[in-house]
Amino acid sequence: MKKHIPNIITLLNLFCGSIAVIFAVEDNLFMAAVFVMLGIVFDFFDGFAARILDVKSELGLQLDSLADMVTSGVVPGIVIFKLFERTAGSFPYALDFSTTEWNHGTASFIPLIGLLVILASCYRLAKFNIDTRQTDSFIGLPTPANTLFILSLPLVLMTNDVQWMNEVILNKWFLIGLTLFSCYMLNAEIPLFSLKMKTYGFKENAVKYIFLMSAIVMLVLLQFVAIPLIIVLYVLLSVFMNLKK
Repeated sequence: MKKHIPNIITLLNLFCGSIAVIFAVEDNLFMAAVFVMLGIVFDFFDGFAARILDVKSELGLQLDSLADMVTSGVVPGIVIFKLFERTAGSFPYALDFSTTEWNHGTASFIPLIGLLVILASCYRLAKFNIDTRQTDSFIGLPTPANTLFILSLPLVLMTNDVQWMNEVILNKWFLIGLTLFSCYMLNAEIPLFSLKMKTYGFKENAVKYIFLMSAIVMLVLLQFVAIPLIIVLYVLLSVFMNLKK
């Protein structure tokens, strides 16, 4: 029975991701973010359970990637699509999916750029499964980290009253740049550290502890605004660790 426990947790990740897709399509980006974060928690604990119970399997590896494809692949793509739709004033006409008849002469296909994140996430997850280098660290930005960055944007919009920040998030050129940069980072040949620790001593895990403590402080002080900053800090610290080697 215990060999099925990690797979059940993985399926809970997929379940949360599926609910998040529904909320995202309905433009309820707050609830989409809630279920994505819950799914990412399950994504962490399925691997943790597999290690504790010593029941790692090829099936579990494939299930994990398939679940992540929904929670950390499809959902962020839809969210960026929806953010593009909110900038519809920047386009002559956005796509109207409420009708089967599109006016191809006037409709803007720019929101579809956001769906490139889904393709890049799929490619990364497939590559991850066959890349033997990524056992104790990552090559390229993990899909959950990329998803948290993207899902934080609508949360910032909902809870932040700094006008210039909201205008930046809803700027079409920012969203285009973010989408392309996100696709690049997912598959970049940049080593990034994992939070897994073989030992818990401070000296051998100093950067990881500094990152975790900084992340907690930033979340307390900045709330949702801290999430994209934490992801940026994660990348910068990883680059710093690479330079020291």
